[in-house]
Amino acid sequence: MADRGGTGDETRVPDRALVEGALRFVPLIEAYYRRAHSEMPEELHRLFTENRLTARHGAVLAQLSHGQELGVGELSSRLEVGLSTVSELVGDLSRVGLVERRSDPANRRRVLVSLAPEHRDLMRAFMARRARPLLRTFERLSPSQREGFAAGLEAWARELHGN
Repeated sequence: MADRGGTGDETRVPDRALVEGALRFVPLIEAYYRRAHSEMPEELHRLFTENRLTARHGAVLAQLSHGQELGVGELSSRLEVGLSTVSELVGDLSRVGLVERRSDPANRRRVLVSLAPEHRDLMRAFMARRARPLLRTFERLSPSQREGFAAGLEAWARELHGN
Protein backbone atom coordinates (compact mmCIF):
# COMPACT_ATOMS: atom_id res chain seq x y z
CA MET A 1 0.00 0.00 0.00
CA ALA A 2 1.05 3.57 -0.59
CA ASP A 3 2.49 5.56 2.25
CA ARG A 4 1.03 8.85 3.41
CA GLY A 5 3.93 10.97 2.30
CA GLY A 6 3.48 10.06 -1.32
CA THR A 7 7.07 8.92 -1.65
CA GLY A 8 6.34 5.19 -1.84
CA ASP A 9 5.18 3.11 -4.76
CA GLU A 10 1.74 4.66 -5.36
CA THR A 11 0.67 1.78 -7.62
CA ARG A 12 0.93 -0.96 -4.97
CA VAL A 13 -2.62 -1.64 -3.77
CA PRO A 14 -4.26 -4.92 -2.69
CA ASP A 15 -6.31 -5.22 -5.89
CA ARG A 16 -5.92 -2.25 -8.20
CA ALA A 17 -9.13 -2.88 -10.18
CA LEU A 18 -11.17 -3.24 -6.98
CA VAL A 19 -9.77 -0.06 -5.47
CA GLU A 20 -10.17 1.94 -8.68
CA GLY A 21 -13.72 0.64 -9.02
CA ALA A 22 -14.54 1.70 -5.48
CA LEU A 23 -12.94 5.12 -5.88
CA ARG A 24 -15.47 6.11 -8.52
CA PHE A 25 -18.12 6.13 -5.78
CA VAL A 26 -16.29 8.59 -3.51
CA PRO A 27 -17.69 11.67 -5.33
CA LEU A 28 -21.21 10.29 -4.83
CA ILE A 29 -20.61 10.03 -1.09
CA GLU A 30 -19.22 13.56 -1.02
CA ALA A 31 -22.33 14.82 -2.84
CA TYR A 32 -24.52 13.09 -0.24
CA TYR A 33 -22.82 15.11 2.52
CA ARG A 34 -23.15 18.36 0.57
CA ARG A 35 -26.94 17.80 0.34
CA ALA A 36 -27.38 17.75 4.13
CA HIS A 37 -28.23 21.44 4.31
CA SER A 38 -31.03 21.14 1.76
CA GLU A 39 -32.46 18.05 3.50
CA MET A 40 -32.70 19.65 6.94
CA PRO A 41 -36.06 19.92 8.67
CA GLU A 42 -37.52 23.38 8.14
CA GLU A 43 -36.87 24.56 11.72
CA LEU A 44 -33.21 23.51 11.60
CA HIS A 45 -32.74 24.97 8.12
CA ARG A 46 -34.19 28.27 9.36
CA LEU A 47 -31.82 28.35 12.35
CA PHE A 48 -28.84 27.64 10.09
CA THR A 49 -29.85 30.27 7.53
CA GLU A 50 -30.81 33.04 9.95
CA ASN A 51 -27.69 32.56 12.05
CA ARG A 52 -25.28 31.92 9.18
CA LEU A 53 -24.32 28.49 10.52
CA THR A 54 -22.13 26.35 8.29
CA ALA A 55 -21.36 22.71 7.61
CA ARG A 56 -18.77 22.87 10.40
CA HIS A 57 -21.54 23.75 12.84
CA GLY A 58 -23.50 20.81 11.46
CA ALA A 59 -20.51 18.54 12.05
CA VAL A 60 -20.51 19.50 15.73
CA LEU A 61 -24.23 18.74 15.96
CA ALA A 62 -23.74 15.39 14.23
CA GLN A 63 -21.11 14.41 16.81
CA LEU A 64 -23.54 15.27 19.60
CA SER A 65 -26.62 13.66 18.06
CA HIS A 66 -25.87 10.27 19.62
CA GLY A 67 -26.81 11.62 23.02
CA GLN A 68 -23.49 11.85 24.81
CA GLU A 69 -21.85 14.92 26.21
CA LEU A 70 -18.46 15.56 24.70
CA GLY A 71 -15.63 17.75 25.83
CA VAL A 72 -14.45 20.55 23.58
CA GLY A 73 -11.10 18.77 23.29
CA GLU A 74 -12.73 15.56 22.11
CA LEU A 75 -14.81 17.48 19.56
CA SER A 76 -11.61 19.14 18.38
CA SER A 77 -9.98 15.75 17.92
CA ARG A 78 -12.96 14.15 16.21
CA LEU A 79 -13.42 17.05 13.80
CA GLU A 80 -9.68 17.57 13.31
CA VAL A 81 -9.88 21.31 13.93
CA GLY A 82 -8.25 23.45 16.57
CA LEU A 83 -9.64 24.02 20.04
CA SER A 84 -10.25 27.69 19.30
CA THR A 85 -12.28 26.78 16.21
CA VAL A 86 -14.38 24.27 18.13
CA SER A 87 -14.88 26.77 20.94
CA GLU A 88 -16.10 29.33 18.41
CA LEU A 89 -18.44 26.81 16.74
CA VAL A 90 -19.84 25.69 20.09
CA GLY A 91 -20.29 29.33 21.13
CA ASP A 92 -22.27 30.03 17.97
CA LEU A 93 -24.44 26.95 18.50
CA SER A 94 -24.97 27.85 22.14
CA ARG A 95 -26.11 31.39 21.27
CA VAL A 96 -28.63 29.93 18.83
CA GLY A 97 -29.83 27.50 21.51
CA LEU A 98 -28.87 24.28 19.71
CA VAL A 99 -26.32 23.15 22.30
CA GLU A 100 -25.67 23.55 25.99
CA ARG A 101 -22.31 23.92 27.69
CA ARG A 102 -21.47 23.11 31.28
CA SER A 103 -18.39 22.61 33.37
CA ASP A 104 -17.40 19.02 34.02
CA PRO A 105 -17.97 18.46 37.75
CA ALA A 106 -14.93 16.18 37.86
CA ASN A 107 -12.68 18.77 36.19
CA ARG A 108 -13.90 22.37 36.28
CA ARG A 109 -11.51 23.39 33.48
CA ARG A 110 -13.19 20.96 31.09
CA VAL A 111 -16.29 22.13 29.21
CA LEU A 112 -18.91 19.52 28.28
CA VAL A 113 -21.20 20.10 25.32
CA SER A 114 -24.52 18.43 24.55
CA LEU A 115 -27.53 19.03 22.35
CA ALA A 116 -30.06 21.35 23.95
CA PRO A 117 -33.02 19.24 25.17
CA GLU A 118 -35.52 21.18 23.04
CA HIS A 119 -33.61 20.28 19.85
CA ARG A 120 -32.60 16.67 20.60
CA ASP A 121 -35.59 15.04 18.93
CA LEU A 122 -35.23 17.28 15.89
CA MET A 123 -31.54 16.45 15.48
CA ARG A 124 -32.02 12.74 16.11
CA ALA A 125 -34.83 12.58 13.54
CA PHE A 126 -32.66 14.41 11.01
CA MET A 127 -29.69 12.11 11.65
CA ALA A 128 -31.93 9.03 11.42
CA ARG A 129 -33.31 10.25 8.09
CA ARG A 130 -29.77 10.85 6.82
CA ALA A 131 -28.75 7.35 7.98
CA ARG A 132 -31.50 5.57 6.03
CA PRO A 133 -29.45 4.95 2.86
CA LEU A 134 -26.67 3.32 4.91
CA LEU A 135 -29.16 1.22 6.88
CA ARG A 136 -30.89 0.09 3.65
CA THR A 137 -27.47 -0.87 2.32
CA PHE A 138 -26.78 -3.00 5.38
CA GLU A 139 -30.17 -4.71 4.96
CA ARG A 140 -29.24 -5.82 1.43
CA LEU A 141 -25.95 -7.37 2.51
CA SER A 142 -25.31 -10.78 3.98
CA PRO A 143 -24.01 -10.89 7.57
CA SER A 144 -20.44 -11.45 6.40
CA GLN A 145 -20.72 -8.65 3.84
CA ARG A 146 -22.04 -6.33 6.59
CA GLU A 147 -19.05 -7.15 8.76
CA GLY A 148 -16.66 -6.51 5.88
CA PHE A 149 -18.38 -3.29 4.88
CA ALA A 150 -18.42 -2.00 8.47
CA ALA A 151 -14.77 -2.98 8.94
CA GLY A 152 -13.87 -1.23 5.69
CA LEU A 153 -15.70 1.97 6.67
CA GLU A 154 -14.02 1.96 10.07
CA ALA A 155 -10.59 1.35 8.54
CA TRP A 156 -11.12 4.13 6.01
CA ALA A 157 -12.33 6.54 8.72
CA ARG A 158 -9.31 5.70 10.89
CA GLU A 159 -6.96 6.24 7.95
CA LEU A 160 -8.57 9.59 7.18
CA HIS A 161 -8.35 10.51 10.85
CA GLY A 162 -4.69 9.49 11.00
CA ASN A 163 -5.04 6.51 13.36
